[in-house]
Amino acid sequence: MTKAIFELDATKRQEDGTGASRRLRRIENRVPAIIYGGKEAPRNISLCHLKVLQALSHESFYSHILTLNIEDKKQKVVLKDLQRHPYKKSILHMDFQRVSDSDKITMNIPLHFINEDSCPGAKLGGLINHQFIDVEVKCTASNLPEYLEVDLGNLELDHSIHLSDIKLPKGVEIPALAHTDHNPSIVSVSTPKGIKSDDNETSEAGASGEPTAE
Repeated sequence: MTKAIFELDATKRQEDGTGASRRLRRIENRVPAIIYGGKEAPRNISLCHLKVLQALSHESFYSHILTLNIEDKKQKVVLKDLQRHPYKKSILHMDFQRVSDSDKITMNIPLHFINEDSCPGAKLGGLINHQFIDVEVKCTASNLPEYLEVDLGNLELDHSIHLSDIKLPKGVEIPALAHTDHNPSIVSVSTPKGIKSDDNETSEAGASGEPTAE
């Protein structure tokens, strides 16, 4: 996977509180944020709203090691929380966590479903149902993948691909599978209502017959 590079300039905030954050958004068109973790104390910062929106348009921004330039000091972080306005296209607040390459972190990673067009079950008229669109993984920051692929190239009608079927890069694990037998389906192909699968047709054909003459 070719990794994208995200680097944003940030400035320290001198004022805290709801009123100060509101002024930042309305007057200066900046996004209030906080950066925490590591050996340093939490720090309130702000970022250019336009630059943030541009970065958020990339899916990998949400699951990537980011670089924040804070007064000429670079800090590696991951995005941990994002607050959006309920109906306006604006960002209200962001939370960033400091990381180093050796830190183990837990992140939600998007799933990319490939070969849907050649899925055998779909070719027979089945409906592809996505139960998951992302999955929580645990790994060092240096091994964090931008996404995980799920191949539907061999998925038959009325069958599923499960969480344990995901091919993981080296050093990446799925915590949900570590201490439980729970192995949910992440994508399946189902027979649409009104259409009988081959198994049902075979079963019904064997059970039916011509009425016996008296």
